[in-house]
Amino acid sequence: MNTKINTKVDSAIETTAAQLKQQIERLFRGSLHIRHVDAGSCNGCESEIKMLTNPYYDMHRLGIFFTPAPRHADLLLVTGAMTRAMVDPLRQTYEAMPEPRLVVAVGACACSGGIFANSPFTLGGIEHVLPVDVFIPGCPPSPLTLLHGLLLAVGRVEQKMYESTVTLTVQHPDRLLIPHKSKKEAL
Repeated sequence: MNTKINTKVDSAIETTAAQLKQQIERLFRGSLHIRHVDAGSCNGCESEIKMLTNPYYDMHRLGIFFTPAPRHADLLLVTGAMTRAMVDPLRQTYEAMPEPRLVVAVGACACSGGIFANSPFTLGGIEHVLPVDVFIPGCPPSPLTLLHGLLLAVGRVEQKMYESTVTLTVQHPDRLLIPHKSKKEAL
């Protein structure tokens, strides 16, 4: 019976990994760079994130890499409750990232403040400071849940790119429907 469970988990990991790799290849030209910021966590989420680099999950084969420089990051991965001391550094990191920016809140604390939500030292979840694209709940979330959340975030890039190309301001929309006459036709 244990073998059946392991086979299902392995199958889920491979399916999610294949989808994620395909999306990363198409949207990011082969690699997704993540900047991780700990806004005030207990390090439970960090240990699960670190597991993504082990040979079992091997996120590098999917083209996912951590980067220390926000200017090279495609995605901002935030863990922990939003402490007041981290508001400015988190905003500066976000503003240094190139467009389109993705923000992923990892763990119960980053999503809602978790057990620290009512603390005078925190603001709750990170959505009070930054626009969050994907919330990955859990205390801590499993590596498979993290991979699935990254897949959702990569899907949001396409939506953001589409939104930015579609938004168009036209002063006279009624003129778009009327064909323009050439100079010869006007005479």
